[in-house]
Amino acid sequence: MTLGQRRRTIRSFVSRSGRMTDAQDRAYQSLWAELGLVCQNNRLDLDAAFGRRAPLVMEIGFGMGDSLLTQALNEPHRNFLGIEIHKPGIGRLMNEVNKAGATNVRVLCQDAVEVLADGLGPKSLHGVQIYFPDPWHKKRHNKRRLIQPEFIDLLAHRVESGGFCHVATDWAPYAESMLSVFTGTSAWKNTSSSMDYVSKPDRRPVTKFETRGVRLGHEVFDLVYLRQASD
Repeated sequence: MTLGQRRRTIRSFVSRSGRMTDAQDRAYQSLWAELGLVCQNNRLDLDAAFGRRAPLVMEIGFGMGDSLLTQALNEPHRNFLGIEIHKPGIGRLMNEVNKAGATNVRVLCQDAVEVLADGLGPKSLHGVQIYFPDPWHKKRHNKRRLIQPEFIDLLAHRVESGGFCHVATDWAPYAESMLSVFTGTSAWKNTSSSMDYVSKPDRRPVTKFETRGVRLGHEVFDLVYLRQASD
């Protein structure tokens, strides 16, 4: 079975239509040709899309895009590929990217698993960041969680040796589940000296979702792993 065939049939997200503001809709319509990409079972030509070759960081589920844009502006030496299925968030990010003059951001409105499987080649990513994914907190829904063994195996094929995977959540049971999943593979090395969680890295901005969680008394957990050298 190839990586392209090894897809989860259970999606980790639910499509939400959401009402776009006029500004978001205008940005989506007018800037998609410049900032948007589509993966149609073919390898993406990212060097052409960005107009340069640079370390590529993928963010899965960027929400309204504030933290992604902040990182792109703070790290101009990297290219950032954002994946989101909520169109108002995509429109907002495109609008803000255009206003900020950032040239190192591109977006896709697709299932991240499909993009990873079909659109990217081996070791094509320098890093992956997944901030506050849906915890699917009800036990019967745990199977929908994105961080599963087959998913991090796919990531291991796409992230270069020495590259990173950074996950953050404010749902303790999901943090424990993530830790267990990553511990079960030799492809990823935990950067925590205690082999669990790390303090929030400076490069990760505090998100609005995170602020709301903290206000509700939730603890935030950051997990950062490095891709082990492979043959």
